[in-house]
Amino acid sequence: MKVVAAYLLAVPGSKTNPSAADIKKILASVGAEADDDKIQLLLYEMKGKDVTELIASGREKLASVPCGGGVAAAEAKKEEKVEEKAESSDDDMGFSLFD
Repeated sequence: MKVVAAYLLAVPGSKTNPSAADIKKILASVGAEADDDKIQLLLYEMKGKDVTELIASGREKLASVPCGGGVAAAEAKKEEKVEEKAESSDDDMGFSLFD
């Protein structure tokens, strides 16, 4: 991930296609080690591609991914219903007229 981050940091610095040396320089500036294999793989995969187009297409793909927030909301509704039932049964405060 740090190699990808370094690549993305090099792009706004007027480098449309950062080199391995650019990535290594950025990583060295923060004291991170550079893995040559990962750098070469990233450069191979990014060859001839525009970073902004890749990010835009990734956003479109992520928009269709479910977040999973519905489960927590359903559990909260169940808890509210249980609490409402408990409160309504305490209306007589434990006393019955016909005991």
